[in-house]
Amino acid sequence: MTEFDPEKFEEKYVYYFEELEQAYSNAYQQLHGRYDSEVLRAVDRKVLSESEPIYDGSQEFRVELPEERVEEVRATVGDDEQFDAVLEEFRERIENELRRIFEFDD
Repeated sequence: MTEFDPEKFEEKYVYYFEELEQAYSNAYQQLHGRYDSEVLRAVDRKVLSESEPIYDGSQEFRVELPEERVEEVRATVGDDEQFDAVLEEFRERIENELRRIFEFDD
């Protein structure tokens, strides 16, 4: 595992690109088969591809979403309830994966 440095996370795509990619991929795989594949792909490719993982300190991450994009994709999916459920769980799983990858979990 790569040792985590909060200062380097400011330039996360330089120092931690592989770890970020792995966290997003792992989260996707965890949800694959549990939700409608079209909704899952829309969230992944059209929303989360433009999201921004943020390190909040105290070994916590959050994923900021492009709100305008969220609304656009929600409208095209047509099932707000499923879209919101997929988006929320995907986001939580990415945050959990980042904690796991950087060995913040006990």
